[in-house]
Amino acid sequence: MQYHLNGFKPGNYEIPDAAREPAAIPPLVDLPGEVDVLIVGCGPAGLALARQLSEFADITTCIVDQKDGPLLFGQADGISCRTMEIMEAFNCSEMMVKECYQLRQNAFWEPDSEHPEHIKRTHRVRDARLGLSEFVHGVVNQARLHELLLEGMERSVTHLVPHYSRRLMELNVDESLTQNLNAHPITATFERIDTSHSGKVETIKARYVVGCDGARSAVRKNLGIQLEGDSANKAWGVMDILPVTDFPDIRVKSFIQSKDNGAVMIVPREGGYLVRLYVELDLLDKDQRASQLALTADDIIAKAQQILAPYTLDVKEVAWWSIYEVGQRVADRFDDTPAGNPDNLIPRAFVAGDACHTHSPKGGWGLNTSLPDTFNLGWKLAAVLQGKSQPKLLQTYADERRKVAFMLINADREMSKLVATRPTADQKGQAPKKSTADIEKFIARQNGFIAGTSIGYDASYLCTGHEHQALATGFPIGQRFHSAEAVRVGDGCPVHLGHLVKADGRWRIFIFGDVHSPLDANSKSGQLIDFLANADTSPVKRYTPAGADIDSVIDTYAVFQQQELAIEQLPDYLWPAKGKYGLRDYEKVFQTEEGMDIFEQRGVDREQGCMVVVRPDQHIATLLPLDAHEELSAFFGEFMV
Repeated sequence: MQYHLNGFKPGNYEIPDAAREPAAIPPLVDLPGEVDVLIVGCGPAGLALARQLSEFADITTCIVDQKDGPLLFGQADGISCRTMEIMEAFNCSEMMVKECYQLRQNAFWEPDSEHPEHIKRTHRVRDARLGLSEFVHGVVNQARLHELLLEGMERSVTHLVPHYSRRLMELNVDESLTQNLNAHPITATFERIDTSHSGKVETIKARYVVGCDGARSAVRKNLGIQLEGDSANKAWGVMDILPVTDFPDIRVKSFIQSKDNGAVMIVPREGGYLVRLYVELDLLDKDQRASQLALTADDIIAKAQQILAPYTLDVKEVAWWSIYEVGQRVADRFDDTPAGNPDNLIPRAFVAGDACHTHSPKGGWGLNTSLPDTFNLGWKLAAVLQGKSQPKLLQTYADERRKVAFMLINADREMSKLVATRPTADQKGQAPKKSTADIEKFIARQNGFIAGTSIGYDASYLCTGHEHQALATGFPIGQRFHSAEAVRVGDGCPVHLGHLVKADGRWRIFIFGDVHSPLDANSKSGQLIDFLANADTSPVKRYTPAGADIDSVIDTYAVFQQQELAIEQLPDYLWPAKGKYGLRDYEKVFQTEEGMDIFEQRGVDREQGCMVVVRPDQHIATLLPLDAHEELSAFFGEFMV
């Protein structure tokens, strides 16, 4: 798709440039007096959480933002493979794939050895992330991702929409009530900042609050949580432009290092014409902020023109620009419990996204770490609020995501040093780095982290069974379920199994059958299916409410090696009757096919088979032998109600 030919226009890219208008701001209405979950901030973390919670009719959610309406342009643009997978869980990956620019190549430029005042391409390479997911790393306006999440919220059963133009004045957590799950220990006070109600004060009580309100988070400050880390005292300029240029790699992600003028990173944007530039500026003085440099967009353009010599850069329009300082910081806590939580308290207030980790934007990791933060937290909040899981589940958010935050800032610190041509504050006295070869090596080494596909959670009661990892080497426990295609038995349709794990709060059990036919009741597959369907200790039987569909809490799918299977020959559990009419579900059983063999692609033991338990956030919780019935019951018994 192409757009922005005659100027940048925000909004829905399905609508032609000439007709596109920004989405309307929802009408301003009073805040509710009491909710289950209060979300502060409409960035990717806040909207992903709201989108997830909007699917539960029995959970009341309120999301509040200081801005006067939805984001229109600027900020993040990179959408990692893992973020694409999460958007698939929200049923909107197709539009992202269709509209984004797909990053498939990287180009590297250095000073020309014969004319060092000019730059020269050293080489182009295939993007290292290709093949890590069924999705490709893409680039699209963050506002467009927001729009898709907002649309999903509004169209959900709860019709959730944000409350804009509210500034958080005060947030109080009544510690005497935090361990009473029926209480509303959170009291938040907001000031209306819209012109028609300026100065009006509103108060809302909540069971839980999540601060997704950015690097200067008011929620974090009210909770007394500190950001810890340092600054490189280095400034960069970033801008989205519509250029006319003879630079040959303007539509390829390019790392450019000049001899004396600094570095530029070029990121092509969606639509075929828009381009993002990251331009290296100067060192900052101690305690100096980038905003104090008094530089203009023209100054950043002039610097980029110097770096790109001998090529010309004529900027026809600047859609958005900013100046930022490089720094890496992580919050000392991700919730309102004391560090280490020695008293095993249940948290009631959380911070997520930029509110708990800040860094430079060059790696494209901000949005792609923030959104998974709340994708991790959302299903846990829902499970506890609905009484499906023990409240200790909420303690795992900080344990799992704080580790990822440290991985993020360490990678960003290394990336920031490699991309720059001039030393940062902590490199004074060192020779500046000039080679792009180290950038290429870094990208190749960190490709799984950059794509988000290798991020895994440590062993815990939510990630266990590591002694059985050899049964499916391509499904690392703790990492996300790596999708692959299989053929649906009911209709012969090829399906990506990872796309079955939607953001609906349900657990999934994937049965990978052994060499024996599941039609044999004495086979391990047959016995497991009978256990799940009928045994008193079956987690499916134990945790599914009376009268609810059999897959309403734990959803089971089966993949078999045998080719001669018919759906009507299989146990009813694999094609259950559901809904008020008892309609049959024919979409739970799959088989392999030549060229579409998930057993081979994911290293599943053909002789023994296995079962893979997948969490509601698509991460693998445990991997067990087919006959480990009691171990499966024990796994869910650790935290389910």
